[in-house]
Amino acid sequence: MADISFDDFLNVDIRVGEVLRAEPYPEARKPAIKLWISFGPEIGEKKSSAQITKYYKPEMLVGRQVIAVVNFSPRQIGKFMSEVLVLGLSDPDGEIILISPDVRVENGEKMH
Repeated sequence: MADISFDDFLNVDIRVGEVLRAEPYPEARKPAIKLWISFGPEIGEKKSSAQITKYYKPEMLVGRQVIAVVNFSPRQIGKFMSEVLVLGLSDPDGEIILISPDVRVENGEKMH
């Protein structure tokens, strides 16, 4: 990968948000979960489709804080418009494990 400048990094808006609602998304090409996430009063509620079905069930995600890029252009995922990119890491099989804070912080807090 090419090096980026610190200014490039500052252009990526990464925030913490709380999952308000989560539903299975069986119509997606790959198994996914639809998420509705609150990023606090400045950004509000945004939607995301996440391929996280190996480790997570919708009911276990509600109330959980996640980290997401909030300034990507919306992306159509099947019939669902995904507005943010929820961040995670791959396990050895390529399945996604969510990134989240160890300690609860204010929704909308920006990553430094």
